[in-house]
Amino acid sequence: MTTEHVEEKVRQALRAVALDRVRAPGDLVEKVVRRRSRRRFSQAAGTAVAVAAISVGAVFGFADGGTARHDRPVRPAASPATPPEGWKPWQTSGLDVGERGCVVEGAALYCSGSAYDAAKIDANTGKRLWGVEVNREGDGIDHPLAGRDGVVYAYRNHTAENRPDGDYSGGTDLMAVNAGTGKVLWTVEMPQDDRTDQAAMLIDGAVLANTPSIRTMSALDPLTGKEKWRHTWDKGIVCQRAVLSGVPYLLCTPDIEKPDATDVLRLDPTTGTITKVATLPGGQQLVGTSGDRIVLIAAGDGGRKDLQLTTVNSSGEHVSHPYRIDGVVVTSAVVGDRLITVSRQGKASARSLTTGKNLWTRPVGIKVPSPDTIPGLAKPVASAKQGVVYFLNPAGDLSGLDLHTGEQVWRTHLDTGKTRPGFGGSPQLLLYQDVLVARNGSEMVSLLPRIGD
Repeated sequence: MTTEHVEEKVRQALRAVALDRVRAPGDLVEKVVRRRSRRRFSQAAGTAVAVAAISVGAVFGFADGGTARHDRPVRPAASPATPPEGWKPWQTSGLDVGERGCVVEGAALYCSGSAYDAAKIDANTGKRLWGVEVNREGDGIDHPLAGRDGVVYAYRNHTAENRPDGDYSGGTDLMAVNAGTGKVLWTVEMPQDDRTDQAAMLIDGAVLANTPSIRTMSALDPLTGKEKWRHTWDKGIVCQRAVLSGVPYLLCTPDIEKPDATDVLRLDPTTGTITKVATLPGGQQLVGTSGDRIVLIAAGDGGRKDLQLTTVNSSGEHVSHPYRIDGVVVTSAVVGDRLITVSRQGKASARSLTTGKNLWTRPVGIKVPSPDTIPGLAKPVASAKQGVVYFLNPAGDLSGLDLHTGEQVWRTHLDTGKTRPGFGGSPQLLLYQDVLVARNGSEMVSLLPRIGD
């Protein structure tokens, strides 16, 4: 699919979102596609898989009238928050290492920014330990995808050269970096500038990457980048990807507006052998994973306003529950057995993936950005030990809600600065044991929430 085709699909998807009073802002289409170069648009849009997710994500919401209709459980006792050994509160500013986002691995943060395609930051002190300098530009929306067994995996530009007309020629590499030294171990060229979470992921004994074609996933040796096996699907099919306990799965549908069914396929992580584990009705969209379950959403018989939330496990057993759309959800996350969402109206909700019931709906406790603002809320993160789910807005306001009751148990304000124009997007929350790391642009603050203090 060419960049022009991807752009048009995104325009069509965003313009099609008009359910009741739910509509994308009038200029959102062009805000999405208006980038300083085609390379950065492709990174934002990705493949048709990402385009399909835009349609669902733009209208994903649930009707509950703003209040839960049942008694809320009593908050169970939580363990006191304890800092990791050697940690002290820290704040960084102007390092140009984190604008594109970070991941936590052990006692380190691995980040991408305007100066480095990959950088290692000590999670205890905030100090940069090493960095792989950017190849030409570092203002995309990607971040390191993961670290494992002493290796960090991230993206960078394939080339720094311009075309004869002066435009950037594009191209993305998946690279592996030694986590101890910062030395690049290998690079593999991707077929297009897709740097979304779907482009590459870790599986047992390999890195599953969308290469060498847009319809192929290849298992790459984590130390050498050499291909172990590959799977290619047919033309006219689009496949989303998920990993359960190190085993990769594909969710494949015909690339049409209203597909009849979605096949759930399991790939053997060692050989790539395909096994169909389930066929689900309609065009299912991946929401996340929860333990041994893939979490999916699809339009029901009533169309996009009546949704079906489905979980399917590694054996192909699946359970669906109805949902009804009422407004726009601005951020969401799968947390254990719960789907946590925040609406444009500032209501946070928790739904049970097992029963489909709404467990609670409460004010999120921070201001939700207006619809015409591109930076939105950070993706929620939860501490199972503390029993708290945390939320962050671009203004630096933090809120903690009880996972069991939805009651606000903690809040604070951080000076995280303003998002740098052209870099990154929404702020980010990370959890390092009991410690929170809040990032907005290149500003990062590490703190230990004291629940109940």
